[in-house]
Amino acid sequence: MRRGPGKTGFDVWLLCAGFMLAGAVCAQGKSAPAAKAPPDMRAVFASASDIGEGRKVAQASCAACHGMDGISTGPNVPHIAGQRPGYLYDEMRVYQGGGRPDKAMGDAVRYLSDDALVKVSAYYGSLDPAPTSATVDAKAGTSKGAGRVDPVKAGKAVADGCAGCHGESGVSSMAGMPNLVALDPKHFYDATIAYKSGKRKHDMMKTLAAGISDDDLRNVAIYYALQKPARAKTPVSGDEAAGAKAACACSGCHGDKGTTSTATVPNLAGQDQAYFVEAMRAYKSGARSDESMKGVAATMDDATIKNLAAYYAKQQPLPTKARAPLSVTEWVQRCDRCHGANGNSTDPHMPAVAGQRADYHAKVLHAYRTGERKSTAMSAMSSALTDADVEALAAYYARQKPRSVIFVPVPTK
Repeated sequence: MRRGPGKTGFDVWLLCAGFMLAGAVCAQGKSAPAAKAPPDMRAVFASASDIGEGRKVAQASCAACHGMDGISTGPNVPHIAGQRPGYLYDEMRVYQGGGRPDKAMGDAVRYLSDDALVKVSAYYGSLDPAPTSATVDAKAGTSKGAGRVDPVKAGKAVADGCAGCHGESGVSSMAGMPNLVALDPKHFYDATIAYKSGKRKHDMMKTLAAGISDDDLRNVAIYYALQKPARAKTPVSGDEAAGAKAACACSGCHGDKGTTSTATVPNLAGQDQAYFVEAMRAYKSGARSDESMKGVAATMDDATIKNLAAYYAKQQPLPTKARAPLSVTEWVQRCDRCHGANGNSTDPHMPAVAGQRADYHAKVLHAYRTGERKSTAMSAMSSALTDADVEALAAYYARQKPRSVIFVPVPTK
């Protein structure tokens, strides 16, 4: 329901709630008892008097950062005008209990009584939300995420420069050059970073990797992971049967027939034999730093390594579990399930994100990704977000028109 002329949004909510409660009781021929909202809903049922007192709390404790109108003008400070009152109350309780590492917020709410938290939540929730222009025109409101490119296409553009050595679509046809298909994106990324840092010794790869940005590297990783898996198109020689026996020592990590389910461990099926041999020798000598691999390689002579490489080179690689990244539209559909259409939540405890500052929204999403903010649902949702996804979502919701819409539950007798 929308706020009416001459009344605050909370006046309207309270009035409707009162009518519903009175109707339910009168239908039973009884006088209406005094309704008492549960602790986490008191801000939703706040009276005009409560809102007035909340204004005084806001003036003393909140206005320095959030303004009396609840519209932020400083970087990384959220708009809170028109925010859902139950959510504001819940969040301040978290800050008050030390659940968020934000000294400014902790200091601001530390000594506020529960009654004061209720009333200031009701006050800010009763205000008109920030106009969309106030958010989009803010310095960080025009996010680079608005022009987000397709990660797979971007990855292919970078991968075109790798084709000369690693083959079209990452299927090697040059002995000594590894297949890049059928590798989990996590392993591909970690391996390239190892070349970049010098943990893996290879002068050419170190130089090439140094010129690839982190975002481009992640895009390349997902591009190769989504290509059709195929064995390297290079010669294979050796005793495959002997290699199969030797592979028993590798299956615990690299899986049956060289296909693993562990993201950080490479699939070996279909890998170029010569590359495999050189990699094992590097682990054995310490040129590649990995204690678990060094121990395994140390037990194998050159003949065993060659046979093992022949065995894996003959195995058929399988598709990875990687999926094409979601588009901004697909991410928005997921976010809107909880936060409401275009970010306008109708749940008093679920934050509205429509019209929120892009810089603050991005900051919060990063905090959930890293675990700085704790939420089982948000951690699960944000764990798959890339930096580009975060920027794009923040920019999208900053452009949405915020609305003061709250549904008050019908009180029970």
